[in-house]
Amino acid sequence: MTPRTRLRAALADGELIVAPGIFDGISASLVSHLGFAAGYLTGAGVAASGFGLPDIGLVTQTEMAERARMVVRALGGVPLIADADTGYGAALNVVRTVGEYEAAGVAAIQLEDQAFPKKCGHLPDKELIDAGEFVLKLRAALDARTDPDLVVIARTDALGPLGLDAAIDRANTYAEAGADVIFVEAPRTTAEIERIAKEVSAPLLINLVIGGLTPLESSKRLADLGYAIAIHPLVPLGAAALAMLAGLAELAGKDPQPWVASTPTEFFNLVGLAEWSEIGARYRAEEGT
Repeated sequence: MTPRTRLRAALADGELIVAPGIFDGISASLVSHLGFAAGYLTGAGVAASGFGLPDIGLVTQTEMAERARMVVRALGGVPLIADADTGYGAALNVVRTVGEYEAAGVAAIQLEDQAFPKKCGHLPDKELIDAGEFVLKLRAALDARTDPDLVVIARTDALGPLGLDAAIDRANTYAEAGADVIFVEAPRTTAEIERIAKEVSAPLLINLVIGGLTPLESSKRLADLGYAIAIHPLVPLGAAALAMLAGLAELAGKDPQPWVASTPTEFFNLVGLAEWSEIGARYRAEEGT
């Protein structure tokens, strides 16, 4: 079986697929050695580890596709679910993105309905494109894939800006448009997790971020609710960053505590979130005048 057919088969089996975050060669190799059913190429992890940048849309399509290509090799047959942000532009750009990711060997590609530049799903003040516009981008992705086994995941970030009802409406719209898996980002309570599982008519992905907005439900509970995939993007990266901080602080003779991050915002501040946000706000203010 190819990684894509293996992922398709796992989805058909109905068992919860636990996919740890992958951001480099060693994380990919460890996921493979430990026998996980899939890995998740985290855009946040690649931005922070590969480029020293926060997850606010600064990493390009070509940079992510190249990282995906390397990670696929390191995984050695384990299916890779790959974050592709907004598709890096309009429907035309989505077509090229799907082609590049497919050529890199990913088993699934994830696209979201945020406006460009996007933000980490667990940061505030996200902006959306119209649902109809995203359906066009989704249709472009489905038309662009040359291997029908490539899984297309549609993510909606509508819950934060518009509320749960709108997020569920968008989720079902994207499912009707042909997405293989639906990802409603950042439910904030167990009740919201349960309602999404009940009211969205498609296989579901859930994102479990340490210190993020979503309660860290157990794999058994998520499986009982019917979720198909649970991604854990910050488990390897958070542990690696904390270990690096401890070792470097000891070497420097400093207390590491001021740099210990317990939330996504604090983590991204280690790679310049506050500074980049200030730059963005300054130019938005100038555009407004």
